[in-house]
Amino acid sequence: MNEELDFIIDSTRELMENSILHLEKEFRNIRAGKASPAMLGNVTVDYYGSQTPLTQIANVSTMDAHTITVQPWEKKMLHGIEKAIMNANLGFNPMNNGDIIIINVPVLTEERRKELSKQAKAATEFAKIGIRNGRREAMGEIKKTEASEDMKTNAEIDIQKLTDAFIIDVDELYKIKDQEIMKV
Repeated sequence: MNEELDFIIDSTRELMENSILHLEKEFRNIRAGKASPAMLGNVTVDYYGSQTPLTQIANVSTMDAHTITVQPWEKKMLHGIEKAIMNANLGFNPMNNGDIIIINVPVLTEERRKELSKQAKAATEFAKIGIRNGRREAMGEIKKTEASEDMKTNAEIDIQKLTDAFIIDVDELYKIKDQEIMKV
């Protein structure tokens, strides 16, 4: 096949793989029952005037399935970290004991599970949109090439097969995450 068409197909595959990676990252931030340090992955703290990820200024770990502990490397950061966790709107109520911050992860209610499932579905749709945009861009690029019509048609078929395969992968990831969320 034409080198230019191969490049378009490869770059489209990479873009679609990035959509999957982004979706997996989004899913890690959606909690499903048990405590995980990843739940605080998006929390940023005002650290000497700049927004810094929590993991860069404190040790985040789990004590058990329902407790996350945050131990800052500087004790004077305790109140700032506590405030940042509350402002992150994760539904957590951090407790500061003077040395560490303890977060009890409540058991999910049926209503909260449905809400998290909707959140996962929205992230899934966003990933599908990214994949379809990659397909649209690739189809446009294929039309601009100087390859023969048969080669263009074959490349378009390859792009569509890629798109279908990645959409199936996204749906499978959602199905697994939804089962994880809804499991009591």
